[in-house]
Amino acid sequence: MDALPLLLLVAGSAAVAGAARRTPVPGPLLLVAAGLVLSYVPGVPHYELDPEIVLPLVLPPLLHTAALDSSYLDLRANVRPVALLSVGYVLFATLAVGWIAYLVVPGLPLTAALVLGAVIAPPDAVAATAIARRLGLPSRLTTILQGESLVNDATAITAYNVALAAAVGEGATWAGGLAEFAVAAIGGVGVGLALMVPLHWLRTRLTEPLLQNTLSLLIPFFAYAAAEQVHASGVLAVVVVALYLGHRSWQVDFATRLQEAAVFKMVAFVLESAVFALIGFQLPVVVGDLAGYAKGEAVRYALAVFAAVVAARFLWVFPATYVPRLLSRRIREREPGVDWTAPTVIGWAGMRGVVSLAIAFSIPATVHDGGEFPARNLVLFLTFTTVIGTLVVQGLTLPGLIRLLRLPGRDRQAETLAEAQAQNAASQVAERRLGELLADERNALPGPLADRLRSVLERRRNGVWERLGAPNPVTGESADQTYRRLSREMIGAERSVFVELRDRRRIDDEMLRTLLRRLDLEEAAAYREESG
Repeated sequence: MDALPLLLLVAGSAAVAGAARRTPVPGPLLLVAAGLVLSYVPGVPHYELDPEIVLPLVLPPLLHTAALDSSYLDLRANVRPVALLSVGYVLFATLAVGWIAYLVVPGLPLTAALVLGAVIAPPDAVAATAIARRLGLPSRLTTILQGESLVNDATAITAYNVALAAAVGEGATWAGGLAEFAVAAIGGVGVGLALMVPLHWLRTRLTEPLLQNTLSLLIPFFAYAAAEQVHASGVLAVVVVALYLGHRSWQVDFATRLQEAAVFKMVAFVLESAVFALIGFQLPVVVGDLAGYAKGEAVRYALAVFAAVVAARFLWVFPATYVPRLLSRRIREREPGVDWTAPTVIGWAGMRGVVSLAIAFSIPATVHDGGEFPARNLVLFLTFTTVIGTLVVQGLTLPGLIRLLRLPGRDRQAETLAEAQAQNAASQVAERRLGELLADERNALPGPLADRLRSVLERRRNGVWERLGAPNPVTGESADQTYRRLSREMIGAERSVFVELRDRRRIDDEMLRTLLRRLDLEEAAAYREESG
């Protein structure tokens, strides 16, 4: 792809994603719609999704970012539902959807139908995470959806490889398929376990934040490539490494954490935006290759496969939710009871995305004996319509479904209380440590400076408690919010003076940058992103 079309894709998708934040329409849907419309506008560059780019170059950083933001402890506490969805459901959907496609489409070989089933089996990692964040789902549901989306691609890609081997005539067997799945899964986890400690050690030994973050950017690609090199799951290797690094992120210095968070947030935004726009741009490709099928016939097949995808998820989610509880008293005692609303939301949150399309486009044009891959164009079309259908139908209706079911959201008051208690405990320890340090004559400070250190601790401790207090009757702000706003106003006034002094040549640009960075750090400390 030339540089200009690529720049237009990135810039255009970022602009649409930015505009989506000011509308009630989810960003992924608006991006897909924009891609669909623009794909038929004369003069717009032709974009064809390349699996050789998406799988090794786009998927790793997106998975890495999602895993860094996930909680290893929460995932470990919910390992059973996550495994049942990310492994069990994907395999069940591969078989169920493949069987329905085999029955519905005349002349479609069962092996090719199973390839289709594997391609559209995994819900999309990006869509699941975005919806969970936007809707404020209960933390356990968010953890389950995020955990599923981190691992299910590995299951789907392995199932696809097994089904594809059978479809192209390489003599795949059930035993061989299970062995390949075990090798890919165990190998991917093994590669991740082997890499995570050395990579973290290297991160903590590098003292320059720019070097540390350069390493951070390379880690997902390195982990993915290392696993794929030994025919293991690159997806699992990336996830294992990222979960470990995220769990140990407190051991790197603050500058690295600040830069890393900003860099990966930007990378994820750009890639997610471009990925969903690319989905829409594939319409001319899949429709143009749909030779030999009447439009009405292709639409009927698409509706049948879409219905099978939706039904298969519910057929798996409800038994997977209740059967373990029926069989194990320990599960019933350890985990809270679940009514029908939670599995309903999980069942409906099954949007497909770019990974399905990337896998579909990687289907070879010919089989082992040189003949054409059976119904490859139809498989591409059905994958595309399923992705679009789930994003539009389920993506648009999921917020309304959650409101209709009155699913309880996150308890912000309880979270703030827990934050205040944690901050109070930490401040008490820090205050004792400050007293010990100031008692040593080597740390002697003038009274005002010692008081300033104490006031910082006091401010940090009281700030969270103030958010629990009554708001200002005029502005609706808590005392903590007013304090932060006034701090930013004061910093803004100082910043204006520094710029004016630079313009009057009283200070040079190097000094201006030093002063502004100091203010930026203070503003970062005063700034708190409002939730929701």
